[in-house]
Amino acid sequence: MTEKKPDIILLLVTLILVTAGTVMIYSSSSAIAAERFGDGYYFLKKQMMFVILGLGVMIMLSRIPYYYLRKVAYLSILLSVALLSLLLISQLGIKVGGATRWLDFGVFSFQVTELVKVSLVLFLAHFLTRKEEHIKELTRGFLIPLIITSIIIGLVLLQPDFGTAAIMAMILIFMLYLAGSRILHLTGLAALLIPAGFMLVMHEGYRVKRFLSFLDPWKDPTNSGFQIIQSLLSFGSGGMLGTGLGNGMQKLFYLPEPHTDFILSVIAEEGGFIGVTIIILLFAVLVFRGFMISLKAPDLFSTLLASGLTIIIAVEAFINIAVVMGLIPTKGLALPFLSYGGTSLIMSLAAVGILLNIFSCREGTGT
Repeated sequence: MTEKKPDIILLLVTLILVTAGTVMIYSSSSAIAAERFGDGYYFLKKQMMFVILGLGVMIMLSRIPYYYLRKVAYLSILLSVALLSLLLISQLGIKVGGATRWLDFGVFSFQVTELVKVSLVLFLAHFLTRKEEHIKELTRGFLIPLIITSIIIGLVLLQPDFGTAAIMAMILIFMLYLAGSRILHLTGLAALLIPAGFMLVMHEGYRVKRFLSFLDPWKDPTNSGFQIIQSLLSFGSGGMLGTGLGNGMQKLFYLPEPHTDFILSVIAEEGGFIGVTIIILLFAVLVFRGFMISLKAPDLFSTLLASGLTIIIAVEAFINIAVVMGLIPTKGLALPFLSYGGTSLIMSLAAVGILLNIFSCREGTGT
């Protein structure tokens, strides 16, 4: 196998997003950090460690031939089931925002579902490649990956985390389609998932409340509608050019968690319409490059792997951007590369590392 230069555009866009995220994390969190920890640089210093670790993971995975990952595909999905189960049955789970998503090992903690999403893509890419000749069969090519993914989704719903479960369902359908599954099977699956998703939303009062506040946030401006109203105020305050870096007001204890889920709102206020447009365009370029890599990938495994990793970043970015703009109901989801948080950043950079490796390989073994 021969090698060529890495995808410079993908690499450059990724580094720009990470840099912008690091700067905006400090701008959006310094006041909160000073109040909570007596150190305005608290979140910035932690994020810098995550950046260094994440870049190291990206570089390592860009150099490890992608087809070596097939050897750990089944192990990764078994590890995912084990970690999700451990999250629910042990005292190691950390409850944040009503959901138990983090495992705390004392020295470090991490968000399990960030690892699980990448593991699911790796497993599906490997399994669907192995079953390429049987992909149109209901049992071997369709039901087996559906059942395994359903187990993962079920464990995620128990946290509960409806948003991540929905993303995993999208990943499954997308990758089955790319692998060549029958449209009839996929249509039937979608016909089951849509009403199931509706029932899950209506079954939980807080999900119904989120949906109603999305329809009319001003009906309950101090409670369920508070987040989105403050986010919209950030967008309105920014105008075309923004108030300038560090000059935003909504981050000063008005906008909840401005350095995590709503960091784009801070960018909107301080960078204005131009700043938000640049961020969206950067994501568009990154996603475009990811899908181009998948189209030119040397084999089915790398095609599915590149596509699956790209769809994770694309869907998460789209959902986060849509939420802060009030286009869909509120969902606690990080903006890839920009939001504060080690697990999200490291796994996003790991995905880019794999994409860079697939791009650099002119042909793969597929074994």
